[in-house]
Amino acid sequence: MKDVYLFSGFLGSGKTTLLMNTIRQLKEQNLKPAIIMNELGALNFDSQAIEENIPLKEMLNGCICCTGAEKTEAQIQSLLADSEFDVLIIETTGAAHPVEALDAVYSPLFANELNIKGIVTVADSKRWLEREGMSIQTRSLFLEQIRHAHLILANKMDLLTESEMAKVTFEMQNINSHALIIQTTNASLPIKYLQRLQATARPASIQKATIGEHLHLGSRLVTFNSEESFTQEKFEEWIKTLPNSVYRMKGFVPIEGIRNPMLFQYAYGLTQWLPEYVKMEPNLVIIGENVNELDLPKA
Repeated sequence: MKDVYLFSGFLGSGKTTLLMNTIRQLKEQNLKPAIIMNELGALNFDSQAIEENIPLKEMLNGCICCTGAEKTEAQIQSLLADSEFDVLIIETTGAAHPVEALDAVYSPLFANELNIKGIVTVADSKRWLEREGMSIQTRSLFLEQIRHAHLILANKMDLLTESEMAKVTFEMQNINSHALIIQTTNASLPIKYLQRLQATARPASIQKATIGEHLHLGSRLVTFNSEESFTQEKFEEWIKTLPNSVYRMKGFVPIEGIRNPMLFQYAYGLTQWLPEYVKMEPNLVIIGENVNELDLPKA
């Protein structure tokens, strides 16, 4: 049987960093991973970091726990039929309810071929302390991702004081007393903690939580024309004008004086710029609430 892990967590929490760390450790054990990555938008920038020899399926333009359930089944079937692998890792979009996403993995077509090890939730610890500033729906989803995890990474601990670290762990433990909580920086987790997981969730025992209206964030793809370019300062000035309902941005932004568009990432007010050595299509995916109403940056 193939072990299956489901990586849950809100946007920008560190799921993809955990994924890359896990892939590296699996390869050190001579185990071959396969990956399913779910994104709300039409492009998945994270998948470009996955090595070509690793079986990869992408689920775009939808949430795995809703309209994506049938697609998930088809992707898993395809992997089982066409690829050799030992471990399957499913990275969900940040808008996915973890139990419903896990439910989408179960199918009578391959139930005897998969061993569901559990839900691993990566939580942005700093964002956790600021959760009261979130919308009700967003905060509810954040709590659900903690409540239903089998293993919790209280990530970004390097941004907190010692008292804040203790507060985060204590509060998460109160919400989910059954999960092991590990304090991490850069989602650095020894793989032994994953391999010790033994999820008790089976199709008959999953109880879907009622959290009111299901949270669906919107996504918007912005394409820059070939003549358009920005200074980093001007682009970041635009970032400061955005409402807190914009949770995540990721893409390739053309910067004046730089040959190739730079990889740009944004999560909760924090920005990151990385050079690209290959010329990528200049575009940007914006994820959040009411993103179609935003004013776009001007060169």
